[in-house]
Formats: sequence, C-alpha cells, structure tokens
Amino acid sequence: MFTKILIANRGEIACRVIDTARKLGVTTVAVYSDADAAARHVKMADEAVHIGPSQPAQSYLKGDVIIQAALDTGAQAIHPGYGFLSENPDFVDAVEKAGLVFIGPSSDAIRKMGLKDAAKKLMVEAGVPVVPGYHGADQDPVLLASEADKMGYPVLIKAVAGGGGKGMRRVDDPKDFADALKSAQGEAQTAFGNADVLVEKYILSPRHIEVQVFGDGTHAVHLFERDCSLQRRHQKVIEEAPAPGMTEEVREAMGQAGVRAAEAIGYKGAGTVEFIVDGANGLRTDGFWFMEMNTRLQVEHPVTEAITGVDLVEWQLRVASGEGLPKQQDELSINGHSFEARLYAEDVPKGFLPATGTLTHLKFPEGARADTGVRAGDTISPFYDPMIAKITVHAGSRAAALRQLSSALTHTEVAGSVTNLAFLGALTRHEGFAAGDVDTGLIERDLEALTADPGPSMADVGAAALCALDLLKREGSGFTLWGGLNHFVTLTHAEDTYEVVVTSYGADRHVITVGEDSIEATCLNGQWKMGGDRGPRVAMAGNVVTVFAQSGLEFHIVDPLDQDAGAGAGAGVVEAPMPGLVKAVFAKAGQVVKQGDRLAILEAMKMEHSLTAARDGVVAEVLVADGDQVEAGAPLVRLEEEQEEAAA
Repeated sequence: MFTKILIANRGEIACRVIDTARKLGVTTVAVYSDADAAARHVKMADEAVHIGPSQPAQSYLKGDVIIQAALDTGAQAIHPGYGFLSENPDFVDAVEKAGLVFIGPSSDAIRKMGLKDAAKKLMVEAGVPVVPGYHGADQDPVLLASEADKMGYPVLIKAVAGGGGKGMRRVDDPKDFADALKSAQGEAQTAFGNADVLVEKYILSPRHIEVQVFGDGTHAVHLFERDCSLQRRHQKVIEEAPAPGMTEEVREAMGQAGVRAAEAIGYKGAGTVEFIVDGANGLRTDGFWFMEMNTRLQVEHPVTEAITGVDLVEWQLRVASGEGLPKQQDELSINGHSFEARLYAEDVPKGFLPATGTLTHLKFPEGARADTGVRAGDTISPFYDPMIAKITVHAGSRAAALRQLSSALTHTEVAGSVTNLAFLGALTRHEGFAAGDVDTGLIERDLEALTADPGPSMADVGAAALCALDLLKREGSGFTLWGGLNHFVTLTHAEDTYEVVVTSYGADRHVITVGEDSIEATCLNGQWKMGGDRGPRVAMAGNVVTVFAQSGLEFHIVDPLDQDAGAGAGAGVVEAPMPGLVKAVFAKAGQVVKQGDRLAILEAMKMEHSLTAARDGVVAEVLVADGDQVEAGAPLVRLEEEQEEAAA
C-alpha cells in the first residue's frame, strides 16, 4: 500500500478520497487554486500545494504542475478523482514517465474508450451490443443528415469526446438537424477541444442503466447496476441501485457485457459501462445497448458502495498499489436499496441555471450519507461545478429507501444560495418514480408539476417576520397597557411582497398579520408554534431570512429607506445571471426581436446558457461583445422603452 498520495482534484471527490486514505493510514496531499485556498479538501488533507489561478485551465488542468507537486511532496501516486484530468491519457503517460503511479486505468484503455465511435467498434468486436448509428470519421453535415434520415427520427447528436450532457442534442425533425448539429459541435469544441460528433437512433422510452466494473488489468468483476434514468438535459439528478424492475436474467447479461467490455481493453481500477435500455415493455436481455464507458470513478458510486458494502476508493488504492482484486464475482452480492440525490446551487425557476453565493448556513440530517466539499461560510464560485453535496440513503427495500431520501431532503438546510432541493423533494414524491416507472424523459414530461411553487404559507411568512424583527429570542418583545405592541416589516419572496404587522403580547406570544390573513405564534418550553403546529427552523444572514420549509424559502427584508434606482427597467434589460464569458452576441442595435429570441450566449460553470428576450421590442443598445468576461447582473442588451416603441 502507498504511504502518500496526491489527489489531483477538488471539492467533494477530493474529500471522499481523503476519507478512505485516512482510514488506510495513507498520507494525502491536496492541490488548490486561488479560489480554493480555504476549501474543505485543503483543510482535510495532510499537506496542500497551490497550483495556480482559479480558472481550471490554469490550475486543475495543469498536469505538469500537479505532477511536480507530487514529486516535491514525496507522493508515490496520483488519484485523479473524476472530471479534470481523470480521463486524459496524456496525463497518465506523464504521471508514469515521472515515476509515479496513476490510480486508475492505463492510458491505452482510456484512449480506446475515449472516443465514442471507436469504442463502439471495439465493443462490437467484444460481443457487446451497441445502438444503431453513424460513428464514422467523415463529419460532412450533408452526410450526417443523410445518415440521420436512414436511421429515422428522433436521433441523438453526441460529441465523440463528450460527457456530462455537453455536445449532445436530440433532434425530432429533419428541418432542425443543421442547427442542432452546429450547436452541438460548438459546445463540444469548447468543452473538449474536439468538435466531432456521432449520430444515433434515439430510443423513445429510454432508461439509463450502468454497470460498475472493476479490473486488475487482466480480469474484471461487476458490482451490479445503477439506474440513472432521472435526468435533466442529460445530467443525472437522482441515481439508485439496484435498478427497479431488474430481473436476475437481465442483470447477469448486462453484468457480463460490462465485464467483457472491461476485459477487452485490459481495464484496471474502477470504471462504469453505461447502457441505454429500452424500457417500453420491461427489461429484457435483447433490450440494452452500450453507450460509453467512463474510465474513472463515477459521481454516483456511493449507491453501489451502499448495496455491496464495498469501499470503491479502497479497492482503487489496493489494486493500484499492486494487490489483486479484493473479491471475486461469487463473493459479491446485493443488500437492500440505495438512492443518491445531487444537491446543486441552481435556480430551478430560471431553467436550472447554475447559481453562486456564500453558504451562510449548511446542515445535513443524521442517518444519511452526505458527500460534500463545502461548509457553512464557503462560496459557490463560478469557476467550478456548483454541486453542494450528494445525499445518499440505504434501506432494506426500494420503498423504504425512497422514504428515507424524502425525509433526508426535507431535513437538509441550505441558506445563502438558491438550490434544487425543493425539486429533488418533488421527485421523491412523484407517483411514477415511486412505482419504479422511470425513463429519461420523466422529468421533462412532468417538469411543470415538479417545479411548481406553492408559495409560502402564513406560518412561513410569520417565522420569517419574527426572525427579521428579532422576536424569536423571547426577550424584550414589548406590550402596552391597553394591548399588544405593533411591529412592522416588509418582506419579499420571489416576485411577491408581504407587508407584515406583528402584534406582540409578550415575549412568548405574537399575532402575525398580512392583509386579511393572520396566524398566532406561541412559544412553550423553548419551542415555537405557528397556529398550533411546530414552527419551521430559520436562519438569517444580512437582510436575508431563510425559512427551512418547502426545502428552503428565502425572504428579503426591505429597508423602507431604500429606493430601487433601476425600477422600471423590467424586461427591457437582459442581464448576466451569473459571472461568465460572453460566448456569442446575436443582437444588433435597431434589430426587432420577439419574446424568446436568442440575444446572446453566456458560458459559465462549464455550460452554455442562451439569454433570450423577455418581451417583444427593438434593440436599443448592445453593451458587450464576443469574448467579454462579465459579472453577475451586468447588463448585456438593452431594449427600447415600450413607450418609445409606441411613439415610433
């Protein structure tokens, strides 16, 4: 076993690797960028080395700098985590050339699986079923369109060097193919430096089921399957193991296909073979096809660990240090059911837009596994993936595990940034998902219901008002000889404003009134009740009160002396929703635009975001150019005032 390793990553995966290394008595070296100088993984590691500026290209993607850090600190091996350099075969070669061990597969194995078209040809030779499609080198748009016509619509355009949903477009109509191809190629070039794509038949009732494999360079075993069908824009949201509806016959066929894929390339370490599965008429042995192999540890590996009792990172370290496979296939079995939910800083009502912010409060429930790279006080920066945590639960049955996940999400508390917590909670209550009736289109079909905002209750508004007025401390609330003492506060939540009157009848009793509605708050033995029910927990930072109900409700306290100088601008100004790079500007001064027209593309957090016109109008001014770096809230395009248009 190694005595010291360097972790060439950040965030929750770096913390995850450190946990296992510490358990094995292995010293760890962290690396960090400017933005991560005080990050959790830096504090957890035994040593830490600064490797450059915040931008990944100047820090976490600098293989030579990372290798030198390993040599300088006396590390014997490098664990890549996932993302960044984890599937870069040139980095693997450089690590080994420096006399270090790469904790993962060989560069040859990574190269063979790195390009999806070549990988599929290899899988055909290995007897692994693949989806019909065009995987050729000729990227002529006319040829690609012709191949799409042959296989029949819908089709899926996918970057050959892709991953994480980038460079991927579904096309339902031939007339949309050219635009979708150009968009996919542009995104692929930005994300991977390779614009080539493949085109495949799109399965209408698809499920995404993947097999966890582990090899020693010659032989491999599988650790059963995970279902990752709950996806949004090809990004996984909730994963589970084992897959609902799986039969022993199909599990054996799929598992052995995964093993054949791994052994065909002499795979060493943890890897995942992903299959697209036709779920229209139940799972069957002739209804799954190879999509790709991820030659690294997966984000969702905790669900496999939960049902098998295996520490996959420990296996990685043992096999990389020269030990054989810790277990053979007949020694592996499934115990119970597990779910993992990905908690992100993202604005769901704004189309799941990645968000930034400083986490003023962060609390995870007992009884659930929380893999995280952040703490209260940490900032979600625009430079990296906005994941806050992975919440994983395990129980004896799928139904019990789903109840546990719902409870865990309900009791997870986050303040300081918008999150997808309410959306995740809604998924756990979805009838189809609860019944195991899942496919990759579930979220899109029911998106409106899953993202519906019921709005805060009077209890929620009341709790926010008491917190804002500092009346929850049960001291100095005040009252008068003839009645209660009135306090006034104005709160906003989303687009709504609440003019709240709190009438205090002592430190332990208040009546909160908003318009015609009111609710009584009382405190008994230190526990506040709202209208007779237990009141929600709250947290306050600056002028923001977060009520931990409905997975977190954020109220802003309005200062009556403040005046919004920008009031009236309304939908006339298109602003950057987050810091990022202006990838393209389509608007021109004087141009007539319709609501929904694309005006610019902002690149942030490894994704491209289209910014559109919120109303019909005429472009008055374009305030940025291609290549500009902008901050959140920066004006990009201004439309003429509506009265100006009318006068014209």
